[in-house]
Parts: sequence; structure tokens; C-alpha cells
Amino acid sequence: MKLLILTQYFPPETGAPQNRLFELAVRLKDKGVNVEVLTAMPNYPKMEIFEAYKGKKYVEEEMEGIKVYRSRIFVSKSKGIVKRLMNYFSFVITSFLRGRKLDKYDYVLCESPPLFLGYSATRLAKKLKAKLIFNVSDLWPESAEKLDLVSNKFFLKIAYNLEAKLYKKSYLVTGQTQGIVKSISTRFPNETVFWLPNGVDVTKYNPTEVKPYGFRKIYNIDENDLVFFYGGIIGHAQGLEIIVNVAERFKAQPIKFVLLGSGPEKDKLLSLTKSLGLSNVIFADPVGRNEIAGIIKEIDVSLVPLRKLDLFKGAIPSKIFEILAMEKPILLGV
Repeated sequence: MKLLILTQYFPPETGAPQNRLFELAVRLKDKGVNVEVLTAMPNYPKMEIFEAYKGKKYVEEEMEGIKVYRSRIFVSKSKGIVKRLMNYFSFVITSFLRGRKLDKYDYVLCESPPLFLGYSATRLAKKLKAKLIFNVSDLWPESAEKLDLVSNKFFLKIAYNLEAKLYKKSYLVTGQTQGIVKSISTRFPNETVFWLPNGVDVTKYNPTEVKPYGFRKIYNIDENDLVFFYGGIIGHAQGLEIIVNVAERFKAQPIKFVLLGSGPEKDKLLSLTKSLGLSNVIFADPVGRNEIAGIIKEIDVSLVPLRKLDLFKGAIPSKIFEILAMEKPILLGV
């Protein structure tokens, strides 16, 4: 069987979809599936093309036996809707132009969001004589509407229509959580929907074998300080301002609150921390997927929050699996 994974996000970028899709590709390869990946030039989460890929139109490389095809993408640090759409649609176009030159496949698995990548996926599936598997890791545009990221009714109507069209054109729809699967199955009872759960490689997250990263030393955290840790995208869905507000109540205590990652809400949280005069909140830069286990080894409690919305009922943030494998306690707010 030959499978093409179409995704805007993939290592060496860091993040939940990047890690999940890479591990999925490796495991399918081990099962005898011929897996290849069509993705963008790495740029996330800083929205800046990685140095080794700058100025390149297309790149072909191999990662642990997986053939990876990369095409150009427009990136901008602007948070405006126009620039975001340019980012999404640039890869829709270049992924199709690159993908149409590939060999035939049995299946094309498209990662959503971004939902718009479905435009490229449906055309590539037809061109490459493949069946389309549409993988939903976030209910878009519903999440964008509920989080007040998009309010334009005309735009939302177009997006909802596209969502319905993609589900109906798919041979199979997969979802990362049971909540996502239930939502799609309820709204589209005639579609075949499958739960594709997250997981973790326990050989890479073994608390008895993982060595400390040196995280506390880098950020001048005393060995006796209690460290509450959030690692992941600093985005709208997580409601991370609650961590900063809680930190203000404990600024006289030997407690540190660490937020590791990048995302659209980071500047806002930095400003809030500065305005409150807090020195017990530390913003750490993202690290590679091979370093995170060593950091988790040095923390005391992991924070995994989500905003209180019906949209997130049934959501299981993927970051909990690494924390559980490393045998660290979790303060879960979902």
C-alpha cells in the first residue's frame, strides 16, 4: 500500500501535529506501508523559514526512511486575516503543483487544519488516482467561530460549506478525539468516521533513562523551586492568561511558572506579565522534539488548560501523553 501524507506542518518544526504525523508515518512504514510526505518549508511557530531551507523552491529529503517533499509557502509574522489566508493558500497552490508530479498512491491523508488544504487534497487525490482520508485534529471553522477568531458571516458560510464538501468527498474521515468524531458523525451521519487517537513512544519518554536537559540552570531556576510547566502552542484555545494571573498570587513563594513555546498570544502574555511586574513567570523558547523529554524530567507539575467551551468537550490534549510517560503529575483544566 502506498500513502501520501499531505500536511502544512511537519518536523523539523515542533508541535502536536508535527510530532503526531511523523510518528504515524514511521509506524506505518514499520508495518510495511510505503509512506511519503508532501509538506511546506519549515517555518512554524516563529513564522520564519528555517535557515537551511531559505530561498529554495522545492526540497526533497529523507527522514528516518520517509521520503519528504517540500514546497514553498508564504510566511509573515503579521496576525492579520489577509496574511494568514495568504499563508494557507500559498501552500494550497504549491502543494498541488508539486504533488501532481508525484507517482500514483492508494491513499492521500490530508491533515486539517488548515481546512483550505482540502482544496489541494481533493485535486491531488483525483490526479494521483488515490482515495482521500481527511484527518481532523481541530474542528475548523467551528473552533475559529467559537474562539471569536473569525466573525465574518460570509466567510464562515464558505468555510462551513467547504467542510461539508470535503467530508462528503472523503473515502474516510478521521478525528484525533472522540469529541471531534462525535461532532462529525452527528452532523454528517452518512460519512464514515474513525477515531485515530494520539499516543506516545514510551521508549523515548522513559523517566529512568532520560537525562536532564539542564533547563533549570539555563533559566536560573533554583533546584528547590516548585516548577509549574506549560509546553506547547501559546494560542487562543488554551486561555493561558489564567497561569499569569495565578502566578501573581504566588510571587512571594519559591514557585516558578514556565511557559515554553511560541504562538499568537505570546506577545499579549508577555505584556501582561510585565504589567504585573512578575519575575516568577518564565517564557522559554521552543525546543526540538528530542529535547522535550529532558525538560519534562526537571519540572514538578504540568499545566494543561483549555478555555471553557462546549467545543472542547471530549478534547484530550496530546501533550498529556508525554507527561504521563515521564510520570509527572498533571493539573488538567479541560
